[in-house]
Amino acid sequence: MRPPTIRDVAERAGVSKSLVSLVLRGTGPVRPEKREAVLRAVRELGYRPNAAARSLSEQRTRTIGVLLDDLRNPWFVELLDGLNSLLHAAGLHMLLADARLNRRMGHDLAEPFLDLGVDGLVVVGTVPDAGGLGVLARRMPVVVAGAREAQPPGVDVVAGDDERGARLVTEHLLGLGHRRIAHLAGHGAVGALRRRGFETAMRAHGAEPLVEPGDLTEEGGHRGTVRLLGRPERPTALLAVNDMAAVGALSAAGELGLRVPGDLSVTGYDNTSVSRLRHLWLTTVDTAPHEVGRRAARCLLDRFERPGSEGRVRLAAPTLEIRGTTGPPGDGLTG
Repeated sequence: MRPPTIRDVAERAGVSKSLVSLVLRGTGPVRPEKREAVLRAVRELGYRPNAAARSLSEQRTRTIGVLLDDLRNPWFVELLDGLNSLLHAAGLHMLLADARLNRRMGHDLAEPFLDLGVDGLVVVGTVPDAGGLGVLARRMPVVVAGAREAQPPGVDVVAGDDERGARLVTEHLLGLGHRRIAHLAGHGAVGALRRRGFETAMRAHGAEPLVEPGDLTEEGGHRGTVRLLGRPERPTALLAVNDMAAVGALSAAGELGLRVPGDLSVTGYDNTSVSRLRHLWLTTVDTAPHEVGRRAARCLLDRFERPGSEGRVRLAAPTLEIRGTTGPPGDGLTG
């Protein structure tokens, strides 16, 4: 059997094809009884609009490209959930691409989206080709979510206030009595802002900041913690650049026979689902990834209404989540 067409719906409802189109698009004045007749015919016939035909008529695909920097980072997963919730409500669908894989394969990061004719692009995380984004922004709405690198004109940025969040968690450790606090640092603009917040808070309290360069991975957190705990005067508290690095720090502390938080306090950053696992119960900074995703979607929808407007930076306020991995320095001594 052939699938039902818009003509079949019109005949069943006793209306014209153009009126069926108005009802399905939700546009134009339609009398309530006519709208109900069309919707009833759609249900009875099991009619589904032809997306390809609609795209041709509207000159839109109703798809949004999402270029994700790191599929392994759980913070991005929560951001995507917030992003998709608003896009879906607006009748838009996400098409996801792995920026890390495309770079490794030597592919143009945005080429697949251009070939598919997406209506807009959301870049999640740090993508190094800012110049390329500028070219894209002249062709479609572009929003960057979860990164803080300088962006070209016409590109909106939505992220957490990383410097403020790092100050919050550092002041928490200082308030517990720690003075030998080390930071497992990360790369990129986000890493630099979190490091600056840590150093600012430490110096404001007359404490010397100790920074161990690293990355955003569990493996990097483990390696950095082993180096820090091998120092003659080991730190009594660690502030990891994100939750994944903090998980590596917890593993290293356990392997070295240290109790958390009795011998070593550990904090993460991002408040991902990993931090909320009961056997970890990690003190961390909540950067509201779901809200960042929703704000990114809202920026994109706004750009459809006001194309060509100046790019703006919007920051979500961080909050501190105190859990079970932080406490006063061990043995009642100031760290």
